[in-house]
Amino acid sequence: MKFAPIVLFTYNRPWHTKQTVESLKRNDLAKDSELYIFSDAPRSSSDVHKVEEVRGYLDAIDGFKSISIVKRDSNFGLAKSIVSGVTQIVSEFEKVIVLEDDIVSSPYFLQYMNDALNMYENDEQVMHISGHFFPVDTDSLPDTFFYGQASCWGWATWKRAWQHYNNDALHLCREIEGSGERWKFNIDGGMSFFSTLKANAKGQINTWAVKWQASIFLENGLCLHPKMSFTRNIGLDSSGVHCSNTKVFDVNVTSHDLKLSRINLEESVKAREIMKNFYKSIEPSFATKLVNKIQMIIGK
Repeated sequence: MKFAPIVLFTYNRPWHTKQTVESLKRNDLAKDSELYIFSDAPRSSSDVHKVEEVRGYLDAIDGFKSISIVKRDSNFGLAKSIVSGVTQIVSEFEKVIVLEDDIVSSPYFLQYMNDALNMYENDEQVMHISGHFFPVDTDSLPDTFFYGQASCWGWATWKRAWQHYNNDALHLCREIEGSGERWKFNIDGGMSFFSTLKANAKGQINTWAVKWQASIFLENGLCLHPKMSFTRNIGLDSSGVHCSNTKVFDVNVTSHDLKLSRINLEESVKAREIMKNFYKSIEPSFATKLVNKIQMIIGK
């Protein structure tokens, strides 16, 4: 079996980066996987030391089949760095596993991701594999299911799906409005994803994940999720570019593997209902707080 390349995006968080890499190395498939790292350049002089510290650590990494590091000489920012990096690698290898520098993974993460990529490789409707699921009661859910959110805390995709990524937030807003399915895009009113997309269209923020989610939504694509989370985000501590300090999304990373089985290509009504209720329980929602914070800062 040829394993998917792993792409890791880093910036100025040495501690988080180390936790991410060290947990990834504990995967049995790490030694058989190619790792590509994109290290963004400092945005300002205050970031120089931390970026250099991260790069010093990256230079000493081992435990993978091969390691390639791209040290950018200008600051791309997170969104541009991820979009360009994923596009580059998936264009060459047809599939890719993606991590940011604050995602701790289970020792079975790579096995699950590769199994899912291989199982659904030729199913055009399946566009996204998530290694993460949220801190909700999953007892009523099967081991894997399709749910309409492109959860990006450890994820994977194929070239055939990524070609549909549209970076034009204004166009995506118009298409969703025109479809009459804005409510559905917002997980039946549970989460204000459209507000985040609209903030991108207005130039108030610059993020990529909601554009990917919108691109999948407009293609009627499916996103596979596991019942037990193979990843945990350790960056929701105000250390990231777009993240506030919150424990709302804390999950325990599974210590068990998962024998993947094919499921019907349809979204789980139960998963959607669970997530709608979860988002509604967050007052105000995480996305709304983020947009309001950005608007307050820039005065729009």
